Amino acid sequence: MNIYVKDLVVLSKIDKELDSFNPQIEAINAKVNTAQKKVSELEKKKLTLSKSIEENGFKIASFEEQIVELKAQLDEIKKKSGEVKTEKEIAALSTEEQIAKDKLTYANEEIERLNKANDISAQQLEELQAELDAAVQEAKDIEESVKDEYAKIEESKAELYSKREETVRAMDKKILAFYEKIRNWAGNTAVVKVEKQACMGCYMKINDKAYSDLIKGEDIVTCPHCGRVLYVEAVQNSEA
Repeated sequence: MNIYVKDLVVLSKIDKELDSFNPQIEAINAKVNTAQKKVSELEKKKLTLSKSIEENGFKIASFEEQIVELKAQLDEIKKKSGEVKTEKEIAALSTEEQIAKDKLTYANEEIERLNKANDISAQQLEELQAELDAAVQEAKDIEESVKDEYAKIEESKAELYSKREETVRAMDKKILAFYEKIRNWAGNTAVVKVEKQACMGCYMKINDKAYSDLIKGEDIVTCPHCGRVLYVEAVQNSEA
């Protein structure tokens, strides 16, 4: 195998190993994010319930003020009832009294309804708080557990980066630039082996001349179909 190709194969395998950590990191991040998202959603529910209880409290206070005013109004009507003389005045006062009583009934019913709603919300809030506490603890446990996973990954990556730097320093810079150019679009399939005279990058069969040049190992050979760097395993080479 051409010495330059050997370097490219080694570098390609290192890059592939480095990129293989990405799915692991994404899986860890997804686990942490899922736990944090659960906490966030529960906190939003808690906030919504708390606001509902607070708003109902304001409404109850408003109805209580109305009740005080309506009772004062009914007391005033009662005083006036002994002073009116005409049927028209009596009828008007009776209508005013009935309206005040209806408003008073409505205010009391609304206070009762809002208090019941707040009792239910308070119970839900208590249950939600327990669920939130459990979710927060779970998120902390997950974050703690993934620290070791992150550490192991970072340690492995550091070793590979060191190995990559060593490989890159020994390589011809033009060959490295050539590799990086292909890797920009081919990713971890920039350098692929040939099996049964087919490129394992695009799975197209390469022509006899390209295959012959590859076996000779005198130059870097790229796939005539996709442009990836090709190589053959040592066993294949000896057999050829």
